Amino acid sequence: MIRDHLLSDENAEAIRLMRDLLIMKGYSANTRKTYCNEFHQFLRLLGDTSVNSLEKHHILSYLLWLIEKNNYSEQHVHSAVNAIKFYYEKVMKRGKEFYDLPRPRKPYKLPDILSQDEVMRIINNIDNLKHRMIIMTCYSAGLRVSEVVNLKVHDIDSNRMTIHIRGAKGKKDRMVVLSVKLLDGLRRYASFYRPGDYLFEGLNGGPYSARSVQKILHEAKKAAGVHKRGSIHSLRHSYATHLLESGTDIRYIQDLLGHNSIKTTMRYTHVSLRDIRNIESPLDKLPW
Repeated sequence: MIRDHLLSDENAEAIRLMRDLLIMKGYSANTRKTYCNEFHQFLRLLGDTSVNSLEKHHILSYLLWLIEKNNYSEQHVHSAVNAIKFYYEKVMKRGKEFYDLPRPRKPYKLPDILSQDEVMRIINNIDNLKHRMIIMTCYSAGLRVSEVVNLKVHDIDSNRMTIHIRGAKGKKDRMVVLSVKLLDGLRRYASFYRPGDYLFEGLNGGPYSARSVQKILHEAKKAAGVHKRGSIHSLRHSYATHLLESGTDIRYIQDLLGHNSIKTTMRYTHVSLRDIRNIESPLDKLPW
């Protein structure tokens, strides 16, 4: 049984060094939080044992413990590996020793897709104007929840009919299409709510809570009788799939979503019904 301990002074210094280097290298706040949380959990099990004295077999034992005793998901174990590798490779410069830490295979899951009718029912079941515009903005531009809550008023360009997404995943900016219907709704919203800096303001004029946005979608799905699983990201998946089904070139979809690799965007070809509907099952060709 592995016990939980307070951090020794040396191990506390290790996590401080890791946090500082993450900041220096420009990692996002979310990545820094994930890495530090995973590394902190690892350090809490060491007691007075210095993290700098460990060898590769110690790390392998820990990863095995996460999987067998704690039933960690593949994604969670990947996060633990990333955090530990960062410390030993980047902070301690022991890269060769920990380069090939094994990772569990991630299960291949198709994204959850809402039909256009389901999206319309969800939107129509939101009475609050601000809430409705948040969900419409997510779907109309394929935005991540972090992107919609950080939109500023000046990011909406009605002359060029674009939305400027700033500092998205990987700290990349991109331009997406501003829907005519969305612009009309945003004008009504702005005249009523008078947003200052952030397009969708939360408490004290700050950004709206990401958790609150997820709750809006959850309640709207329930009201609309949509029982599919999925979060705000399912709206992004649906946006991409609906574009593909309408004939939009996948390279444009890649740019609109901000994907580095076309391989990431290609997964939507597996859930698109555009080509599947044209395929005839061999069963239907049997001479009954």
